[in-house]
Formats: sequence, C-alpha cells, structure tokens
Amino acid sequence: MTKHLKNITDKDGKALSPILPENVKNYLIDIDGTICDDIPNEEPERMLTAKAYPDALATLNKWYDEGHQICFFTSRTEEHRVYTEKWLKENGFKYHSLLMGKPRGGNYHWIDNHLVKATRYRGKFTDLIEKEVTIEVFDDGKHE
Repeated sequence: MTKHLKNITDKDGKALSPILPENVKNYLIDIDGTICDDIPNEEPERMLTAKAYPDALATLNKWYDEGHQICFFTSRTEEHRVYTEKWLKENGFKYHSLLMGKPRGGNYHWIDNHLVKATRYRGKFTDLIEKEVTIEVFDDGKHE
C-alpha cells in the first residue's frame, strides 16, 4: 500500500506524514449495507451468506485495478475478521486493507489534517461525479 506514497517536508525541511499523488485515491468503504446486505454484528452467522451488490464489486475492483487504494472500514469487530475476509475473497472483492471497529450509528464527522471527501451511499455504485455542496469547516478566519 505504501508504494505510492510521496515523502513531503515542512518549510524547515522536517518530514511530514507522506501523501498519495493527486491521481491516486484512498477509498475507505463500509461493508454492511454498502457493498452487501446490511448484517448487524449481533447476527454474525449471516455474514458468510450476505448478498454482494454487483455494482459495488465491479466499481471497487475497477478502482483497485486503476491503482487506487481500497480499504474496507467496517463496524464489524475483530471477532468478525475471519468471516469478513473469507466473504470478501469468495465474492471476488480486491482490496488492500481491512479496518475493523468503526464506530456504529452513522452521523460521522471525520476531522483530519489531510483532505477528506465523503460520498454517501444511496443504493448504487457508479463512477463518481463532481457536485457542489455545502460542508461544515473550522472557522480559520478566512472566508472565501
């Protein structure tokens, strides 16, 4: 996953966290209700038989093949990792990493020192389009 990372420095030449080139995206993708049937953690026996969404499989594998980073970020817990990895493999999903333990409940607000873009899944995976929207930002005194 780190083969694309570019080293960067601050104005004094001190190393900063590396970044990806502009043409490579880090996709963090939910699993339940986003790439397959929505299965709650309380019913892990259903995780192995969840129906994959074909448009998600095609789109994510295309992004992977284009060189983008695919990371599944799920509210499933570590005890569900083996089931989850098996299901992803059996259903043909290509990915680089799998992060377990995302907070449950939605209404996410991600704060980071790197650019973060969010796309709400509404039932179909397609290529992404650009759209102007209103977002919340920190008041840094600059009003553009």
